[in-house]
Amino acid sequence: MKNSIFKMLIALILVIGTVVSLGSCELFDYIDALKPDGGNDVVENDGNGQKQDIVVEGDIQIHFLELGNKYTGDCTYIKAGDKDILIDAGSKVSSISTINEYLSKHVTDKKLEYVIVTHAHEDHYAGFATAETIDSIFDLYECEVIIDFAQITSGKADQKMYKNYIRERDAEIAAGAKHYTAAECVQDKEIDGRFDLGDGITLTVLDSYYYYNAASSENDHSVCTMLSDGKNNYLFTGDLEVKGEEKLVEMNELPKVKLYKAGHHGSKTSSNEVLLSVIQPEIVCVCCCCGSPEYTQTNENQFPTQAFVDRIAVYTDKVYVTTLCVNYQEDEFTSMNGNIIVCATDGEVTVTCSASQTLLKDTEWFAANRKMPSQWKSQ
Repeated sequence: MKNSIFKMLIALILVIGTVVSLGSCELFDYIDALKPDGGNDVVENDGNGQKQDIVVEGDIQIHFLELGNKYTGDCTYIKAGDKDILIDAGSKVSSISTINEYLSKHVTDKKLEYVIVTHAHEDHYAGFATAETIDSIFDLYECEVIIDFAQITSGKADQKMYKNYIRERDAEIAAGAKHYTAAECVQDKEIDGRFDLGDGITLTVLDSYYYYNAASSENDHSVCTMLSDGKNNYLFTGDLEVKGEEKLVEMNELPKVKLYKAGHHGSKTSSNEVLLSVIQPEIVCVCCCCGSPEYTQTNENQFPTQAFVDRIAVYTDKVYVTTLCVNYQEDEFTSMNGNIIVCATDGEVTVTCSASQTLLKDTEWFAANRKMPSQWKSQ
């Protein structure tokens, strides 16, 4: 593994330094604090200040991961039968250790059957686009099938992170991975955009105008996918914005969905009525650092935005958010719902969160920062 010997040496030096500087009891406390949480899935507080393991089970498990920092980003892990799927790996290269620690509890054979990289933005593909001295997700896991964006915006090809991504991806292809762009998945007559995951579960790459045409925003190049189990549908649209959503509806026969991964982190430009009126989601998961000024100082436009809230409220109040910004300047953040896990067994769907089950509308942050839509007031 890249840099592994170097990392071991650094760790050894740190431990030796700790032995010198700490007493024996303090040292054991220090080592214990470094141990990762155990268990198969997520860990929460049991109400007495003690952590306990939560074991989730289901024919389909969809995990929306917290990424270990104050930045907004996406990483979705899906367990469908015996297939492991990863959609994106943001938000920063520093998130790789957090993602790897989480995945290692589930992907015990170190093999991801499907990896989907939605578009060429750091908060979605940083974990795949590392320097040669740093292990990327492609280095840490064997990837059988890679599906990625078919287009990039002008000038992206000259950027360092994009070059890193192409190098890391192509090395995985050379090691045996099959690679398709989203356009190739849709146009391939044998695949026809659909992958059979077994047990009646399918993964479909939806068609999109911006797989074949230039977009003004990188977000509209996002790979869009639908997971289906015969009874329920689960939609993932990356950071697709209004133009992309219009084309998505026009080019696909979209069903109502049980779960919708909120487009573009709950921005004002995504999750528009043209899409929502068709899919009518029952559960919505937002991957963001809630209330962060990372992209704007305007409160109502910070993720999840007031415009997003107003539009989604027509269809559901079952909205969950991964992380909460406490103080951006001081690098302070905490869990809102934490890691969000949506499980389906025989068509019955449940939501389990590592930090809190509180819906967005019932949080202190919402009360202080958003206006309550009339639809939610009565619920």
